[in-house]
Amino acid sequence: MLIRDQRIVDVGPDLKVPKRALVIDADGKTLMPGLFDLHTHWTPNSSPSSSAVLSGVYLAAGVTTVNDFHQAPESYAPRREWLGSMAAAPHVNFAARMSTPLGHGADWADTATTRWVNSPDAARLAVRELAPYKPDMIKVFTDGWRYGHMPDNTSMDPWTLTALVEEAHANGLKVATHTVTAERAGWAGEAKVDLIAHSIQDRVVDADTIARLKAGATFYAPTLAVYEPVKMGSSPPADPESPAFLSRQRNFRNAMENVRVLHDAGVPIALGTDAGMPGTPHGAATLRELELLVQAGLTPAEALQAGTATSAAAMGLQDDRGRIAKGQRADLLLVDGKPWENIQDIKKLSRVWLDGRLVLGPGVQLPASNARPYPQPGVVGPLVDDFERADERTALDTLRTDDNDGGNDRTWQLTRVVVRDGGGHALRTMARMSSKDRAYAAVVLPLSRGSVKPVDLRGYRGVRFDIRGEDGSHALMLKGLEGGRWKTAISVQPQWQQVSVDFRQLEYAPYRVVEGEDRPWRGDDATDLQFIVEGDGAKMPWFELDNVRFY
Repeated sequence: MLIRDQRIVDVGPDLKVPKRALVIDADGKTLMPGLFDLHTHWTPNSSPSSSAVLSGVYLAAGVTTVNDFHQAPESYAPRREWLGSMAAAPHVNFAARMSTPLGHGADWADTATTRWVNSPDAARLAVRELAPYKPDMIKVFTDGWRYGHMPDNTSMDPWTLTALVEEAHANGLKVATHTVTAERAGWAGEAKVDLIAHSIQDRVVDADTIARLKAGATFYAPTLAVYEPVKMGSSPPADPESPAFLSRQRNFRNAMENVRVLHDAGVPIALGTDAGMPGTPHGAATLRELELLVQAGLTPAEALQAGTATSAAAMGLQDDRGRIAKGQRADLLLVDGKPWENIQDIKKLSRVWLDGRLVLGPGVQLPASNARPYPQPGVVGPLVDDFERADERTALDTLRTDDNDGGNDRTWQLTRVVVRDGGGHALRTMARMSSKDRAYAAVVLPLSRGSVKPVDLRGYRGVRFDIRGEDGSHALMLKGLEGGRWKTAISVQPQWQQVSVDFRQLEYAPYRVVEGEDRPWRGDDATDLQFIVEGDGAKMPWFELDNVRFY
C-alpha cells in the first residue's frame, strides 16, 4: 500500500516503491482501517475529561474517528479549533441534540444544549436553527422508556420524528436516535432515521419491525458495552437475585439477541459504545464492544467491518474512510496477530496512522500541543454583560444560558431581558422551584464561547454587579476546568443594590463532596460565571441582574 498526502494512493501486490519512500515491513502483522465509534460522550465529569487526554486514549485504542453526542452547539467551533491545534487527535463529529419536553436528554441539559420539540413544525424550526452551527449530525432522544428501572420519560411521536428527519436530510444532516423499544424502532425505520444508537431491549424484534428498518435503510449501533449487567472492571452485585439486576440481565439478553436477529436479517450493524457514561470508559469500551458483537453472533471479521466500513457508511463517509482502498483517508492500524480470526488480537496494537501520519508507534513523540490538557487561557475585558445587546449574547459575545436541577420533577425557569427602571436593560429570571431539597435556578454567563477556552482572571480582584430580587437563597459561582466550582452567598433585596464579591470570598463547592478535599481558587482557568437562586417547592423566586463586570 502506498500513502501520500493523507491518502491511500494505491494498493496491490506489485506496487513500485517510489524513490525516497519510507518503507515499513509489516510481515506477519495485520493492516486495517482505524476504528470508528459512532456513540461517545466527552463529558466534563468523565475520567479523563479533557479533549487532549481523551484524544490520546482513543488513539491508543486504535479509534481514529468518533461521534461526540454531548456538546452544546456553541462549543462546536472552539472545540474544532482546539482539536485542530493538536498534533494527534481523532476526527470528532459533533451531534446536535434534540428531545421532547421532559424527555430523556432534556431531563438535565439546558435548552441550548438539547432542543425541546413536540410537534412537526417545532422539529423543522429547531433543525433550521441548529444548521448554522454546522453540526455533523443530529442525535434525537425519541424513546423515554427507562428500562423498567425507573419512571419513564416522555417520548417523541412518529409525526414529529418524520418531520425532523426530513428537515435534517434537506440540510445534509444524518440523524441518530436514542431508541430502546421495538415499537419505536419500527417508527425510526418508517421515518428513515439513519442510525439507531442504542439497543432494543424490551423484546426481540419481529419481522414487521425488521422490514421497516430495512425499508428505511437504518443502521444499528447497539452500544452493548454500556448495557452489560456487570461492566468492565466491575464486581458482581452483592445480591444477584435483586429485581433490578435480574431486569438488567433480561434486557441485555434481548439486546444481544436483537443484534443476531437484525444482522441475520441484513440490517447493517455498526459500532457505538455510549462511552463516557458510568462504567463505560473511553477507548477501552470500543474494544469491548467488538468482543460483545462477536459474542452476539457476528464473526470477528464481521465485527471489525462493523467498527470500520459500516460505521463510516452510517455517517455517509464510506468514500472517505473505513476501508483499505485507493482514495481512502489513511487512518490505519497495524496489529500484531489476526483479529479477523481472534477478536482479542485487536488489543495488540503496534502502530496507528492518522491522515497518513504515524501518531502511535516506535519512536513517536508528540509535541507539547498534545500534552496540554486544555487550551491556553485567554484574557477578557472587565465588562461581562450589561444586557444591552439585542441578540441575547453577552458583552463578551457568548451565549447566555440557564441551568437548573434535573429530572422529571425539575425547576422551570424563564429568563429574559427587560427594561430597567431609569433606562437601559437588565436580565430577569423567574423560577417555579421543584420539590427537591436543593432546587435551584441559575443564569450562566460563559467567559468564552461554549466555555471551552479558559480565561485568566488573576488581573482582577473580584466581580461587581447590580442585583435585586426576593425569595430563595442567592449565590454567585465561578466555574473552572475539571469540575472546579467556587461559590459564595450573596444578599439580595427587592431594591436595586450594587454588590462586590472579592475572589477571596469564594469557597470550593464540588459536584460531589470528598472528605478532606479542597481546591483553592486559582483564577487562571475560569470558564463561566453563574448567578444562582435556591429554594423549595413553595417558592417562586425572581431576581434581576445588570452591569456585571470584573474589577
